[in-house]
Amino acid sequence: MSRSSSTTGHQLSEYENQMFLEIFGEDGLLLMARGLGIDRIALHILNLYSDPGNLVLVVNTSSSEEGYYIEELEKRGVSTLPKVINNEYGTNERRDIYLQGGVLFVTSRILVVDMLTDRLPIDLVTGVLVFKAHKIIESCQEAFILRLYRQKNKTGFIKALSDQPQSFAAGLCQLERVMRNLFVRKLFLWPRFHASVTDYMDAHKPDVVEIQLKLSPSMLAIQTAILDIIAACIKEVQRCNPSLDSSEITVEAAIGRKSLEQAIRRQLQPLWHQLTSTTKQLVADLKLLQMLLYYLTQYDCVTFYNFLKSLRSSEKTVTNNSGWLFMEAAESMFAHAKGRVYKSSKTAKGKITQDGEGTSDRAPATRELNLEENPKWKVLSEIMEEIKQESTAMKSEFNSSRILICASDDRTCAQLKEYLQDGGQELLQRLYAKTLADQSSKDTDGTAAARQMSNQTAKNRPSRGRRKARGQKSVTGKDAGDAKDKPLTLTQMVRGKGGPQQQESESDNEDAEMEVASDEEDKPDEEALLVSSPEAYYGITTSPLTVIHPLHGCHVAPCALCILLQVFKASRPGHPLRVYFLIYCGSTEEQRYLTSLRQEKQAFEHLIKEKATMALPEEVEGHGDTAPQLNRDQQSATGSLQGSSSRAGGRQSQGQVQQKVIVDMREFRSELPSLIHKRGIDIEPVTIEVGDYILTPDICVERKSVSDLIGSLASGRLFNQCTAMTRYYKHPMLLIEFDPKKSFSLQSKSTASKEISYQDLSSKIALLTMHFPKLRILWCPSPHATAQLFEELKAGREQPDASAAATVTASEEAQQARYNHGPYDMLLKMPGININNCRRLLKCVSNFTELSALSQEQLAQALEHSGNAALLWSFLHSKGSLGKDTAKTANPAGKFQRGSKRPFYGRKKGATKR
Repeated sequence: MSRSSSTTGHQLSEYENQMFLEIFGEDGLLLMARGLGIDRIALHILNLYSDPGNLVLVVNTSSSEEGYYIEELEKRGVSTLPKVINNEYGTNERRDIYLQGGVLFVTSRILVVDMLTDRLPIDLVTGVLVFKAHKIIESCQEAFILRLYRQKNKTGFIKALSDQPQSFAAGLCQLERVMRNLFVRKLFLWPRFHASVTDYMDAHKPDVVEIQLKLSPSMLAIQTAILDIIAACIKEVQRCNPSLDSSEITVEAAIGRKSLEQAIRRQLQPLWHQLTSTTKQLVADLKLLQMLLYYLTQYDCVTFYNFLKSLRSSEKTVTNNSGWLFMEAAESMFAHAKGRVYKSSKTAKGKITQDGEGTSDRAPATRELNLEENPKWKVLSEIMEEIKQESTAMKSEFNSSRILICASDDRTCAQLKEYLQDGGQELLQRLYAKTLADQSSKDTDGTAAARQMSNQTAKNRPSRGRRKARGQKSVTGKDAGDAKDKPLTLTQMVRGKGGPQQQESESDNEDAEMEVASDEEDKPDEEALLVSSPEAYYGITTSPLTVIHPLHGCHVAPCALCILLQVFKASRPGHPLRVYFLIYCGSTEEQRYLTSLRQEKQAFEHLIKEKATMALPEEVEGHGDTAPQLNRDQQSATGSLQGSSSRAGGRQSQGQVQQKVIVDMREFRSELPSLIHKRGIDIEPVTIEVGDYILTPDICVERKSVSDLIGSLASGRLFNQCTAMTRYYKHPMLLIEFDPKKSFSLQSKSTASKEISYQDLSSKIALLTMHFPKLRILWCPSPHATAQLFEELKAGREQPDASAAATVTASEEAQQARYNHGPYDMLLKMPGININNCRRLLKCVSNFTELSALSQEQLAQALEHSGNAALLWSFLHSKGSLGKDTAKTANPAGKFQRGSKRPFYGRKKGATKR
């Protein structure tokens, strides 16, 4: 791009100025359609607050977005660039950076910890910018950050941005819940049909050429067959599960971008462990069939048929199939897929076969290749030739032209690159030789036919020579990277200035070709570059350029790509832009595109109606002390230290004590700390080695999900964790937390064993409780239930000490410095000794020698139980036990408690050796 063009790119358009002024003037949520330029609005806000006099926090951004915004602000000459705060900075460094001011990109986990420990001066924060606002739910880390921010800062701003209207339209009062979590009342809606947007776009429309192609007869028959199979599978799923909501489980939903399998799983997840194998297999088959619809229009005939052939030859697919492979529609699908690769031929008996694989024993059929090209390929070649001719004619006005070819994924881009270089037939023959020719028993005939067609195609292919004559060459990512060091996204190629689009939709299924002409000076003999795949982002130079770009690299949906091109053209009225839009008419590809447009329009219409009826009070913003989101359950979180418990002798506490929980730093990746704080319990982040949550000086909790529990049991890590908790805390607890969206079940009935086995999960847990009698297991179906359980466990108990919890370590050296665990564990195995009377006995003796010297009366006095004393004395003084006689010779005594700096497990000092 030239300097003038780059300057134009930095200026906001008329409707973008209105967006910026709205979100700058008041706290609120800016919700716009994808492609309208959310990155440009964000850049102007960041540019405005990039000053040492401000302290602005930016949350919920990715590393690629952070790098892009910093790079763009550097191009604009901003002196105080934003900084990224991550785990590379220490605590003291972070405190100094906060005091320096400016714009800071901070990871959510670090920001929560710094807010709770007062490393961040919250009262000095100018404001908070929230990206991807549609992801803000009550229990997420970003909502926790905003709640902590509003509790101590009532004047700072909160501004949120999002370009996902469908996310706000789903669910009951989803928009209102998100705005409450964001502490904002104002909603600024900017759909693509906004009057300011349409007026601006209509003034500078790009030249759009929509080319509607027809599917080949074989492709159309395959598409019809796949849809028939999907309809049959959906009908069978609904028959087996009458409780399913049929409005979401339709053939149209399978055509759309949303995964039909996920929609069914979401409804059946609470009962998934009770479903039959038939239903589970049908759900898996629907996912496969939906993928086949995508492959049909996306990949070539050889790749598609090879994939189908692998399905039929796979033993796993055939045995686990729900039955669709044996349907008549499936046979039609396979037959027409073969017809795209092979021509019909006759055997010696006169029987016509589709692929040349005759059934005659006397004369096998000669395989003849058909290799049907993708209908879009030929049109693409014609468009490229047209662009070349027009570029030559426009040399007097514009010295260069740039061509951007957009496809759905890397594989399609790679095939387009090979097609433009070598032609369609040569590409298909090469693919055939690598896949299908090697799988057949008649490889000789097939390979020979492919070789013959390849030679004939090479003779009749004049266009390949012209490709080199006009100076095009293929550049890999590494070679293209030498042209420019910084990677460029699709937005940079189209808009000339870059910017990660914050869309999360799936990749596009349509190929769009466009010509972007610039006014840069250019040498006539410079070569054009033909690049593909994500590495192609490095391929921008000042020469004529052809770029093949996968759309999923920047998550651009088809409707977003269209509006993105309109924005480019409107912001550069002097640049000619022509867009070629290729789509299969009457195909599932077209239906997906139209569905995406319809869903976005319906989402905005729903949000406009909801905005008109939604009434949020002023307290929602949190500027006062009566905000409902800031309310914490202080009554349940405060209580007497001892209360009137009889165990405390009826003593009453002098006042109320604020409840507190010590939380390990690593636990701030989960939702639980936020929910505990919401209930009015203060949380103190500390790096602890034993346990995850310290509720009281005696209660330590290790939290495990089901998957983490299985892994910890298999590796033995849980055994070590339980050993450490048992030694240092009176009440160790293991918390097993389930997914709230799934059924409350540890394992399914099919995987449960009737016998005790080391491979069975239930058996492992039973053995765990046997080895650790003090261990208590807590079962919670969700983090909300866990937070309530923690509150009940803390009722009437003392608060934990953070310094004491931090000193507890699970290392072997530290454990040996406090206990002699060998003799201690051996004592617990003796008759008459249990966890309750063991400590009383340890106060009377220090090693096994002193223990064996005690009389039965002395043991009864120490154990406070005559029966246990008799069992222990009989064990110690019976033949072969650790009695006085054997103690004098073997003397295996060891100290129970540490009395010196060096761990001692052997004989008492001065004892005779054996």
